[in-house]
This record gives sequence, C-alpha cells and structure tokens, in this order.
Amino acid sequence: MRTADGGEPAGASPPAGGVDSGLPMGSERMEMRKRQMPLAQDAPGAAPGQPGAGSRGSNACCFCWCCCCSCSCLTVRNQEDQRPTIASHELRADLPTWEESPAPTLEEVNAWAQSFDKLMVTPAGRNAFREFLRTEFSEENMLFWMACEELKKEANKNIIEEKARIIYEDYISILSPKEVSLDSRVREVINRNMVEPSQHIFDDAQLQIYTLMHRDSYPRFMNSAVYKDLLQSLSEKSIEA
Repeated sequence: MRTADGGEPAGASPPAGGVDSGLPMGSERMEMRKRQMPLAQDAPGAAPGQPGAGSRGSNACCFCWCCCCSCSCLTVRNQEDQRPTIASHELRADLPTWEESPAPTLEEVNAWAQSFDKLMVTPAGRNAFREFLRTEFSEENMLFWMACEELKKEANKNIIEEKARIIYEDYISILSPKEVSLDSRVREVINRNMVEPSQHIFDDAQLQIYTLMHRDSYPRFMNSAVYKDLLQSLSEKSIEA
C-alpha cells in the first residue's frame, strides 16, 4: 500500500530485478519461458530422446541402426551388394533353357532310336527329350547337363566362378527345388572344389546325370507318345511328299 503522500511504506521491497515490469508475476514467467524456448531449439544436436547427439561426427549413422540415406559408406555398401545380383541375373540368362533348332528330319528321328548318344548330339533331339522329361518332372537333369556344357565354353576366370556358383545353387544345393540326384562322393568333390572352381568342376556330376538319363529316362522316351507322335507325323509327311 502507499502512504498518503504517495511514497512507499517502510519495509516494502522493490520488484525482483529492481525493475517494475508492470506485469503480474505469472505473466513474467510466461515471457521468460517464451524467450528460453528458441534458445533450446537452436541448440546444436538437440533432439528429443537423443542427448548429446550434436557431439557425434558426420558419419555417426555408420555406427547406429538409423536409416541415413545420405551416408556415403552405406551408399557404397548398397552398390557393392547389388553388383553380384545384377551379374548373376545376366549370367543366369546366358545359361541355356531352350535351344533353337530346325525341325528334325525323319532320318534324324529314326537315328534317335539307335542310341542315346545320337539323340543327345542334336539340338532337336535334346529339345524333344526335354519335352518328355518335363512330363516326368525331371527336366532339371537336361537343364543341368546343358548348363555344364555352356560352362565348359568359358575362358574368363570371373565368369567361370560366377556361372559355377549359379549352377551349384540351381542344381547341386539341397535347398534348390531343381536339385539333381548325385551320390555323396561327387557332391563332396564339388563342395571341395567350389573354393576355386574351373570350367570342369561339374564333369563327374554331368556324367552321372547323363548316365541316369540314358538308363532311366531314355527307354521310356522311346515308348512315349512324344516320340511316337513325332515319328508318325514325319513319316506321313514323307509319304505325302
């Protein structure tokens, strides 16, 4: 309260800071908070739940589980991870899954009945035999044999290694749905040689599959509708000519 002459009563204390702001005490506190908030937001590295984040280096994301797309080391690592995938896709496309061949003649089809070797020596014979193997759900035997033949033509060490890995994953690995039937001795040799594969790494396995097709599938092919229908069709065309 003030005295009659307008002076301060004895014992009265001046406002905090020695200056009368003219604002109620609650309003002064709100003003102080507003002034302090921009300072806290502008502080370097200040982030909710990340104390001291500003003290980390520019490549700090290399040591955490964040998703820093701009991190140079992660960009390089992603590029390196993509290279084998792209190369594998291109090389896998190079491995034959079908062969271009002219229509077989009646003489060729008759020769297929003489021996399995004469069947396998011609693209038309291999395609017809593959068509039959597909009906028996064993087409992977011919695909593996053809992939091995393609591998033998390679001379580049890097391409040999990559194609050998693809063939292994597609036809040798027990996890592959296209795994071919090989004995344990042949598998052991292949596993040991995959450390540094050559173009002949699958020779023993290829011979084993060739023998399996010869003894097991070839006799049934000769009695199949695939072979008989082809032979009959060519015979009728020959008579008409």
